[in-house]
Amino acid sequence: MTQGSSAARAAVVTALSLALAAGAAAGTANASGTDRLEGAWRMDGYGTIVQIHGGALTTYDLTRHGCTPGVTTAAQFGAPLPGGAVRYGTPGQPYAELTVTPHGRHRAVYAKDQSTGTRTLARLPGGLPAACTLPVSDEPLAVFDRFWDAFEENYPFFAAKGVDWQAVRAKYRPQVTAANLVDTLTAMVAPLQDSHVALLRAKPDGGYTTFFREMRAGTEAPTAQLLSRVLPPIRAQLSSPERRFGNGLLGVGELPDGLGYLRVNAFGDYVDGGGPQAQEAELDRAVDALLDRPRTGVVIDVRVNAGGSDALAVRLASRFTDRPYLAYCKIARNDPADPAAFTHPQPVTVRPAPGTSRFTGPVALLTSGSTVSAGETFTQATTGRTPHTTRIGDNTQGVFSDGLPRRLSADLVLLLPNEEFLTPAGTTFDGPGIPPDVRTPVFTPEELATLQDSALTEARRRLHLG
Repeated sequence: MTQGSSAARAAVVTALSLALAAGAAAGTANASGTDRLEGAWRMDGYGTIVQIHGGALTTYDLTRHGCTPGVTTAAQFGAPLPGGAVRYGTPGQPYAELTVTPHGRHRAVYAKDQSTGTRTLARLPGGLPAACTLPVSDEPLAVFDRFWDAFEENYPFFAAKGVDWQAVRAKYRPQVTAANLVDTLTAMVAPLQDSHVALLRAKPDGGYTTFFREMRAGTEAPTAQLLSRVLPPIRAQLSSPERRFGNGLLGVGELPDGLGYLRVNAFGDYVDGGGPQAQEAELDRAVDALLDRPRTGVVIDVRVNAGGSDALAVRLASRFTDRPYLAYCKIARNDPADPAAFTHPQPVTVRPAPGTSRFTGPVALLTSGSTVSAGETFTQATTGRTPHTTRIGDNTQGVFSDGLPRRLSADLVLLLPNEEFLTPAGTTFDGPGIPPDVRTPVFTPEELATLQDSALTEARRRLHLG
């Protein structure tokens, strides 16, 4: 991450790259791609500046009160694509994770492989702002202010959750010390009960470990331990042993009466060390196994789903339709001073998967409070399907946004949501989650003790009658 470059140097680099691009309209593919992206760009929404220099991409976190180095450092993968798009990935990994595509000289589009939708970049004519090159203080009050600013300028749900963030600042800021800083930060956001709010600590050997995340009251995190408890009653209703895929996160089973069963415990991590294409291929392999014979109906079970890639969630939905339909529209906060200001809505469409088998008959979807994040965006992506997907079980967790990372200090990182996933009516399910069509008990102690599964039983009954 380039922290020491000055604003003047960035401006010179930007001006030089523009001059070279202007004089080389018929030049090489590299000149039409990488050089066109050279410089600093401001992202619409997301409070982020993207700097591209040569083959390196770095991000900076921007607030009204300052600019600090972000968490993203990426390297160019291969030559620019047709149209000048450039792929970037984490240094040391064998695959790319995002694409930046120039649109003229002063606009670009930033797209992450695991996300749906894109982000708009506008060139900063003066290059990287001088504030982004200043030393960053790790003093407790400086960390507190960065934390508070990140929520004040990006979090969309204070009103819905009844939280006065100004009052929270007034209460906690006078109390901050080095000894109680982390406890203070967690106390400030615990009342949100938002499992897309997380605090991470840097590990000595690299990477981060999450030490704070709060689930909605009355719900349980979708852990491996929970999954191990709920698998016996599920398998008690299967007519043959489940076929496992994706490191056990995907399961394909047979139910009586010609029904198929698909268990999805995450949208990703199917292939160790594998990039997006490897994850897609493994998901496809599981669905192919599900649809390798005629089905009278299909049960999809996301009751224990830890989330992951929204793009994979839409990909799965595309195997269950023969016509395009709207999954949802994405918006993000884009005015630090106005919590009601958002980016232009981006429609995300489910399109029939080309060149492969699809199932267009009746589908029952099992959900619970342990259906989280991409498990919920998948649930939302099935609501526009025809015929109607019958949701059975309990409300999902109620968190949809991509995680927006903010570096608080040398060893602390914050994740928070800044997006809303809109229904056709312009509302969201953030907070209470997506409700079921049919409410049943879900993995209660009584049912687990007797190997009962009311939700799966009800799904079988409805699909059999339908």
